[in-house]
Parts: sequence; C-alpha cells; structure tokens
Amino acid sequence: MKKFFFGFFITCLTLVSFHTQVEAAPDVMNGGNIFTANCSACHAGGNNVIIPDKTLKKDTLTTNGMNNPDAIIYQVTNGKNAMPAFGGRLADTDIVDVASFVLSQSEKGWD
Repeated sequence: MKKFFFGFFITCLTLVSFHTQVEAAPDVMNGGNIFTANCSACHAGGNNVIIPDKTLKKDTLTTNGMNNPDAIIYQVTNGKNAMPAFGGRLADTDIVDVASFVLSQSEKGWD
C-alpha cells in the first residue's frame, strides 16, 4: 500500500511540475480598438502631436529602444513626461494588446 501511495504522490508531483499556464496570444484587433479609444488623439497614424520627434513609426521606435512589447507595455502602463499612465485605467491584457497593435502597425508603416 505504501508503494501505491508513493507512486501516486510521485505521479502527481510530476504532473504538477510539468503543468504550465498557457497565456492567450495578444489580440491585435482589440489592441486597435483600445488604441483608437485611448491613444489616437495624440498618436493618430503613428504620429505624436505632443512631441513630433517621438512617433510610433518603426525607425523611431527602434532608435528609442521601444521596438519590443515589454518597452511599450512599460510606457503605456507607467506613462512618461506628457504621456499619462494607463496602468489601472486599462486592463493588463488590453495594454498587451495595444503594444501588439503598435508593433504590428509600425511594421506596416501605419497604413
């Protein structure tokens, strides 16, 4: 009986240790909707009406080290200078979706 419980325990432990949470892929369409509702007043077409040199265009994102999801997520969440923080106003998943949208649009040239 001890062997059975020991084997059962090891099996359960193995299953738990190999269990990984699958995260949903970013939803670019939702990101576009969130962007339109919250960001487009200042960033329509990937531009920046407050600081014209800091656009969301691919070359500018690359120059400023903002060409990856983590950097954009951080900026949207915490804000910087004239950009307000959206952490607490937007769900974390919405911020991830916005970052995905911004990067996808920068790749397309914001057409």
